[in-house]
Amino acid sequence: MSLCSSASHLRKLKVSKSANHLFSRALTTHNHPEEHSNSRTFNGNQNAPSPLDSDLIAELTRHDSLSNPHSLNKIVSFCAKSGSFHLGIQIHSTILKFGFISNVYISSAVVDMYAKCGEISSARLLFDQMPQRTAVTWNSLISGYLAVNCPKIAIELFIKMLKAAINVTAYSVSSCLAGCSQLEAREVGSQVHGLILKTGLGYNVVVGTGLVDMYSKCGDVDDSRLVFDHMVNRNVITWTSMVTGYSLIEKPDEAMSLVREMARQDLRPNCVTYNSLLSSFSGPDCLSYCLQVHCCIIQLGLESNVYIAATLVTVYSKCSSSLEDFKKLCSVVMTCDHIAWNAVIAGYSNLGRHEEALRCFHEMKQADIDIDSYALTSMVGAIGNSSFLEEGKAMHALIHRTGYISHLNVQNGLVSMYARCGAIEIAARSAKKLLELWPNDPATYVLLSSVLTMEGNWDSAADLRKLMCDRGLRKKPGYSWT
Repeated sequence: MSLCSSASHLRKLKVSKSANHLFSRALTTHNHPEEHSNSRTFNGNQNAPSPLDSDLIAELTRHDSLSNPHSLNKIVSFCAKSGSFHLGIQIHSTILKFGFISNVYISSAVVDMYAKCGEISSARLLFDQMPQRTAVTWNSLISGYLAVNCPKIAIELFIKMLKAAINVTAYSVSSCLAGCSQLEAREVGSQVHGLILKTGLGYNVVVGTGLVDMYSKCGDVDDSRLVFDHMVNRNVITWTSMVTGYSLIEKPDEAMSLVREMARQDLRPNCVTYNSLLSSFSGPDCLSYCLQVHCCIIQLGLESNVYIAATLVTVYSKCSSSLEDFKKLCSVVMTCDHIAWNAVIAGYSNLGRHEEALRCFHEMKQADIDIDSYALTSMVGAIGNSSFLEEGKAMHALIHRTGYISHLNVQNGLVSMYARCGAIEIAARSAKKLLELWPNDPATYVLLSSVLTMEGNWDSAADLRKLMCDRGLRKKPGYSWT
């Protein structure tokens, strides 16, 4: 065994628990374990980490065999891709022990590891202590902030990156555009677009797709289409982003035309494409579109996808008045998870079938399906008149018990429910309390104004609307969560 000369031999030894001592011996007697064994071990497995890889790395850290910066870099990258945070901390300690933290490539890899493991504060701490940073270092931290839903900080970092005279890459601008999409920051996004044109990065398909997505999410579908039409290369994600843009502004004809053009160019739409297309359909006029897309989904074998199934339920409830057709679809998707159940409850609510919605909710509880804020919001939305007031109060109590009372959408739903059931005093009291908790939410102002109007308190309702305008608050148009 002392003649073991390849990483594959070491791995075979490691598989057997009884061979641990041989594995240690092989490491210590190998001619150049740092330069050969370690590097070879990770070359072939960096993109597909397995439990065996984790065991092997853990074993390596217990030996003084990690004095090769190249091997350390690969191990840190493994930890980043596999989300092995605790192992990554140990490797970080080893890096400090050997004094490699001053190596910009290794320290950048550690920043990336912390960011990908969701430990963004640790990533930022190391980033701030680095005397030198590369574009990779900046990109890792920017994408890390995006991953933890901090797009504003991500954009601020991108601006600092520019001021530091770091050459931005396609990855850099794509990440910044993703942040602009999340914040609907069109002005910043258009400035990034100017930078893209200046640097010649617009020919990159990922960058172009990011621009299409950014303009679409900001509601500027005309500029989105302009970018789309000028792109030399487009992939399925590009087309899907454009379809999503039309879906967000409820343009089903344009969305449908785009998907048909995809088919003519031999591009196969994926689940996200069909989900976006279906979401653009609303009303009886779109029923024929819905049926056509449903047929395509069945032909492609995508009907088992829970998100597609849930969206189909929602769309049929909006486009078709046929309760029987809706029930048939529900019987198929209710074998899926809570997402499909939520869609069924919301669908019955859209059809005005409140008793069926309540029945589904109780079946959902009995089946031990997870009940989340969406299910509760759909359920309170299904309670539509005074005959269901007691059921609504019971739902209110359940919301308290499950801890979802702090969710804004759930609270808004409760206020609307009490108003529909004729319990105007309870609705007004709840809405006023809600406004104290969420003073900058425009939907809450509109809701309280409506309740005050129902009370006959027209002056207070008008004052509230004026206050809303003075504060520059405007209610966004509604959209389906599916």
